[in-house]
Amino acid sequence: MSFWLIKSEPSEISIDDVANYSNKRVEWFGIRNYQARNFMRDKMQLGDLALFWHSSCKNPGIYGIVSIVSGAHPDSMQFNPDSKYFDPKSTEEKPIWWCVDVEFQQKIPYISIQELRNYPELTEMKVLQKGNRLSITPISNDEWSFIQHLIAGK
Repeated sequence: MSFWLIKSEPSEISIDDVANYSNKRVEWFGIRNYQARNFMRDKMQLGDLALFWHSSCKNPGIYGIVSIVSGAHPDSMQFNPDSKYFDPKSTEEKPIWWCVDVEFQQKIPYISIQELRNYPELTEMKVLQKGNRLSITPISNDEWSFIQHLIAGK
């Protein structure tokens, strides 16, 4: 099993949105960075777990946990000309953008980026690196375990 951090602007989709969907699942659409796409397409596996991070908001940070519940498949939004994620270069025969489906596991007490930066155990965490803007990053087993201890202590 691998661990991930996935970012979403809460105005696009929040942890509450996923929790309130009838099946508690969502296609993780709209990723338009090749490295993040490759993580989903080539590395994410069924059953992997991910921290759900709200970005581009007043209080960025971790708000929940989701699981990966599908293999990689073409992002449906790339084919929709009415979507802001439409890509005219992508075809159903040769899709460019891939995604996975995620399922709500739990909401957690908010953990801010400032709080995460206080712990030397997390200094290598990709989301805390200067200039990192990737919407999907791997998390080491040690980082995951440490964050689970933080959650348990809240």
